[in-house]
Amino acid sequence: MLAAVVVFSGCSRPEPRPAPTPPPPTSAGPTPSASPTPSASAAPSGSRPAARLPGFVVLTDADPRILQDIRYATPHNFVGRPIAGYREPLCLLTRQAAAALRRVQDAALAGGHSLKVYDCYRPVPAVNDFVAWARRSGEQQMKAEFYPRVAKSRLFDDGYIGVPSAHSRGSTLDLTLVDVPAPTQPPYAPGQPLQSCTAPRAQRFPDNSVDMGTGFDCFDTLAHTADSRVTGAARDNRMLLRRLMTEGGFVNYDREWWHYRYAKEPYPDRYFEAPVARSSVG
Repeated sequence: MLAAVVVFSGCSRPEPRPAPTPPPPTSAGPTPSASPTPSASAAPSGSRPAARLPGFVVLTDADPRILQDIRYATPHNFVGRPIAGYREPLCLLTRQAAAALRRVQDAALAGGHSLKVYDCYRPVPAVNDFVAWARRSGEQQMKAEFYPRVAKSRLFDDGYIGVPSAHSRGSTLDLTLVDVPAPTQPPYAPGQPLQSCTAPRAQRFPDNSVDMGTGFDCFDTLAHTADSRVTGAARDNRMLLRRLMTEGGFVNYDREWWHYRYAKEPYPDRYFEAPVARSSVG
């Protein structure tokens, strides 16, 4: 049985955070200056149920050049089904983060690459869906690809699953680099044979990303950005993505090569619940 351990997570593990600053007022109402520690089975008390996301944009409106592969709106993720709260396969971000990402895309294109996002804003119900899934020991149909070397019973204790998530604040995203022009990526077919995210690139799911040493959302230490076992082109690609994103004002979470947070995020202490849908953007 899994223990419910509360950790402050980025994608799935803890990430360093700046000192809290008061968020700007929004139509959703004021945010308390202090709130109790959230439980692993409930949304953080700083979140506000709302039908709209103040100051958010749809990334394709801000920069249609950036590619998208929103995995949690599909069955191709570590759970094996679409995740709660993902009503549409969209990247939603705060306006500030989207503007900064557009500048990164300019720099990437100048070097012959495009950005591709896997996940952006993640509503609190999606994070709770992850936590509930992690407690159900029998649901492991995607283990062979996403956590082949980690027991599901360890996902809480090892910090792979936790609440709250920086993604729920709207300025954190998961992404990679793709060569320009972008290679074709075969669609994922539910039930197809799975390959380990730690396998050599030719054996993994044929993502059109450049080689990053592991697949996206790989629950393994090999996914640490600077892991010494990742060498050659894969290491160069990780360092290129980190340089581009750092110069653009984003901070990498060093245990996930794909995870970046906009350093000047406008809502450092707000966790939103509105679904991933165009209708949520205010």
